[in-house]
Amino acid sequence: MEKMKFDLNERLIEFSVYTLSVIDSIINTRAGNHLASQLVRSCTAPSLQYGEALDAESKNDFIHKLKILLKELRETNNGLRIVKRVPLTTNIEMVDQALKECNELIAIFVKSIKTIRSNSIENS
Repeated sequence: MEKMKFDLNERLIEFSVYTLSVIDSIINTRAGNHLASQLVRSCTAPSLQYGEALDAESKNDFIHKLKILLKELRETNNGLRIVKRVPLTTNIEMVDQALKECNELIAIFVKSIKTIRSNSIENS
């Protein structure tokens, strides 16, 4: 999965697309179908939320939307970890790659939220 380090919108879209490929490799069982359905929602939500965040009405609204995005990334991370542990796919390498990118995105958004909050306090 190629990273677009400076274009977060594109990077989030690529993460969604890649993770959807992982989801398509999940086996057709009750557990697999449940997790696949949940992952479809959680892995696509961050890119959609980021689009909303870019049009936030205030700094607090921007932070709120980033926090929702972060929740969805964490949900995706947990879902992928379950898929890997069961395992619900034979393509563990793809799961590992998606987990790596998910963890990097989580770190980026945790830091971004902290930075925005810090800058808000300094400017008060």
